[in-house]
Amino acid sequence: MQPEGPYRFTEASGVCQVGSVWWAVDGQDRLLTIAVLEGAAAADRPWREAFTNAADTLAQTPGGPRYVNADFAAARPWVAYPAEVENAADKLFGLLGMPLRSPHLEPVGDPATRGATPAPTPATPTSAVPASAVPASGQPASGVPTSGVPVSGTPSSAVPASGAPVSGMPGSGAPPVWAAHATGSPVVATAPAEPPAAHPGFADPPPHDPFASPARRIQPSPPPRPRTGLRLGVAALALVVLAAGGGLAAWAVTRGADAPSPAGPAGAFPTVTPAAGFRPWSQAAPYSAQERALATAAPGLVFVEAVFNGYLRDGRTGALLNPTPVTFQRRCSGFVVDPAGHVLTNGQCVAPDEPVARERALYTLGRILVAGKKLTSGELDGWVRSRTAGTRFTGKEPDRPPSSQVFVQLNQATGGLTGTPAIAGEVVRTRAADAGDLALVRVARPDLPAVELGDAAALTPGGVVAVAGYHTVDADFRDATYTLRSKTVQVTATDTGQGPVPLFRIGDDIGIYSHGGVALDPAGRVVGVLTNDRSGAGGANRAVVPVTAARELLAEAGVTPALGDADRLYRRGLDAYFTGRDDTAVSQLDAVARGGNGNELAEAYRQSAADRQQLTAAAPEQSNLPTVLFSGLGGALLAALAIGVVLLARRRSRR
Repeated sequence: MQPEGPYRFTEASGVCQVGSVWWAVDGQDRLLTIAVLEGAAAADRPWREAFTNAADTLAQTPGGPRYVNADFAAARPWVAYPAEVENAADKLFGLLGMPLRSPHLEPVGDPATRGATPAPTPATPTSAVPASAVPASGQPASGVPTSGVPVSGTPSSAVPASGAPVSGMPGSGAPPVWAAHATGSPVVATAPAEPPAAHPGFADPPPHDPFASPARRIQPSPPPRPRTGLRLGVAALALVVLAAGGGLAAWAVTRGADAPSPAGPAGAFPTVTPAAGFRPWSQAAPYSAQERALATAAPGLVFVEAVFNGYLRDGRTGALLNPTPVTFQRRCSGFVVDPAGHVLTNGQCVAPDEPVARERALYTLGRILVAGKKLTSGELDGWVRSRTAGTRFTGKEPDRPPSSQVFVQLNQATGGLTGTPAIAGEVVRTRAADAGDLALVRVARPDLPAVELGDAAALTPGGVVAVAGYHTVDADFRDATYTLRSKTVQVTATDTGQGPVPLFRIGDDIGIYSHGGVALDPAGRVVGVLTNDRSGAGGANRAVVPVTAARELLAEAGVTPALGDADRLYRRGLDAYFTGRDDTAVSQLDAVARGGNGNELAEAYRQSAADRQQLTAAAPEQSNLPTVLFSGLGGALLAALAIGVVLLARRRSRR
């Protein structure tokens, strides 16, 4: 059965006991090879994690195959490699100890056990895994899982109570797939144990010798002839060894003098980067699926700030609580959905309900009173509670709403900024807090970098997604600096208690300003929007609104989500970068950077690709070891041939 995925599968090219490899074609008619984990292994969590870890370890190994796309959360996880990367799938399954064979050959082994998922065959450890990929705990994650099917011959001590053979492999408590991405855990396996030797049994008695006799039958040998030939042969062998050693020494000297010091994958990133507020390679394992997902989506994420201005009045008399207006800000995250400048964000951030706005205005006024020594900080909460029910927050006229403005910033943002580079916008449409808590904003600048919307099916309890949103570590709220922050989180449950739109709970959050941020699948597509979890977690942003609610809001407003030309070119440039085609990456990413749409990551990755080009150009030319070595061996062989001729001539002369 053909696997599922965003490609047109043409023909299976290889199979093994836990998966298969297919030829496939993408939307641009480019040929790829797809490695798919199948059968019982696809349903076994340790096997899925091992498949993910093996793919990332190969991608992080210098010179190793890098995949262009993957879906490790699919029912049958898969990894896509460019067709020009030879033997990529073979290496992946080989690292799992599952060599491929032709799909047209009969499987090898006992027919009664062919359908079972095998216990993994340990693979030889990869020595080229970077040291930085080892987790801080010092316990490397194994790339080969514990299967749930024991294999005949497995020692009883290696089988736990569940019946799964351990054999030094990890159990089902392995970390989530995306956590393995974030830490860059290497695939480590133990060397295969030698099968036990057959029992020798009892030795047969020696046969009876009818000619046995106590009489001595062996006569002494004559004195040996001088071993001149043997000595000369040893001398010839010594000459060969010396010549080879000399050749190696000469090669080592010349190589040491000319070759530059090797650089790992991290060395490919520029030492001086543009002022991009987000660097995916600093928040994910280099060249991992997580880094690529973040690099794809990050240019389309924006910092959102809404500014509200109004008056607090007594609800019965209309009298002002303060003669001057009260101004406060609400800050959150958002993302651009089309070239026309439409931004999706959190509804309570840019268009809060009246009780929410009233409470925030009271706290703002209360802090002013604390600063003026008219109220103590310990009295602030009680002062707000005593006035919440009987107060209204209005515009300059009692029957008018307070005024508001919305501003967005790309890349790194500064709080309180209303001029350039902040971009003004207006709220177009909203959804209530119990119906998705979303808002659609139209900004005054078109052709901003946009994100791509994905499928909410990626949000399933037990699955793992990457979340991204804005965050600050500055203590001063007024002009704090905000940058994007990301982490991988696990989807823990489905929650229907906050309204008709089902929400998904996640196990962690990235700060109070992340509502309106995104949950991403491994391809960098938005599958959900972060919002406040009102049912618990201390009000943290640990709830995710599925992307279906965002699509519904866009449809209500007549907006069609789409990528612009620069967005598509940027994604092609990233594809070239992550597959090692630096010439193409430099050209395409440079065109995006010069286009001026605010995508600073395009310049960062262009510079990284250019640096890799320089490293490649500075690499030493093809080794001259063969020439030096064979020259030395040739001289030694000539010497040995001459000695052989002399020996032959002497032997004939003696005859």
